[in-house]
Amino acid sequence: MIKNIFVFFVVMKGFYISIFLLFSVCATLKAQEIDTIPINTKDLNIKLKRSPLPSRIGTLLFKPVKIEPQIVNSKVNYWKTKTSVGINLNQAAFSNNWQGGGVNSLALAGIINYKAEYSKESYSYVTEVILNYGKVKNKDQMEKKTVDRIYWDHKAAIQMSKNWYFFGSVTFESQFDKGFMYDRPNNEERATLTSQFMSPGYLTESIGFEYKPTKYYSARLGTGTARQTFVPANEKLFEALDEHGISKSDNYGVERGKTFRNDLGFQIVMNLDKDIFPNINLKSKYMVLIPYEHVGFTNHRLDVALTAKVNRFMSTTLTGVALYDKNTNSRVQGSQTLALGVVFVFPR
Repeated sequence: MIKNIFVFFVVMKGFYISIFLLFSVCATLKAQEIDTIPINTKDLNIKLKRSPLPSRIGTLLFKPVKIEPQIVNSKVNYWKTKTSVGINLNQAAFSNNWQGGGVNSLALAGIINYKAEYSKESYSYVTEVILNYGKVKNKDQMEKKTVDRIYWDHKAAIQMSKNWYFFGSVTFESQFDKGFMYDRPNNEERATLTSQFMSPGYLTESIGFEYKPTKYYSARLGTGTARQTFVPANEKLFEALDEHGISKSDNYGVERGKTFRNDLGFQIVMNLDKDIFPNINLKSKYMVLIPYEHVGFTNHRLDVALTAKVNRFMSTTLTGVALYDKNTNSRVQGSQTLALGVVFVFPR
């Protein structure tokens, strides 16, 4: 009897334990079903909390990758060069019975302009060569020069600040051919020699400061400038100068019997090279030299060139020169030319 009662209690205990486990599992499933119901979270300020459960962090393995260097086959060129060659031709012809007046003429002029620039860090060097020569031949008249100039300028500079440089320069100026003055004393044209190659010839050395606020404008202030004037020992040239009212005591500032003169002074050189309109370029250079010993003999020279491109090879050029030099003439000298010609620029 007691054994049967004990068995009964054991069976009932197992039964109650099974019922309790069944209710626990059902409650858990019910709670999971409620938690998965979608809830509209609009306009709700929900902040996510960090999970308290521990997480495993795996080990990241890094493998080195060998990258082969790429070799670029290129060199930095600190030089920039430009060469322009121009030829201007003017021609006019009239028949023998042309009543409008005129004379047969032929004019030819050429110009070569070479410029090279070197720039690296704060150092720069510029050299510029201008060679210009032209002649005109009118019927029943002598040949006459229209333009004749040799100009060679060298300048080295070190940058001191954004717009200021310390520079040193050497400049050479002269002409190719003989120059004459023409008159008709007996209704016959006569030529009198007034100049020739290296008469005069100028060599100018200058050191000072350069102001360059933009690429198209610069101004040199040559506080220490020396200028040498060269003339050949040509007595005919002296006689010609005397005949035309030029000082009998000297020749382009050089005393008679000498071929050389040196002047120390202060020099200003201003350059402007700017495209003022599409295909229209304005280029000008103004130079003034003030001798320390003879301030009254200050030299001024202004060159202006206005170039308009017609097409890739043709252009129209208007040039003008104003010169004041007491050593050659007491008045301002001027010249002007207008030409249509062909211009080749390298590199294009």
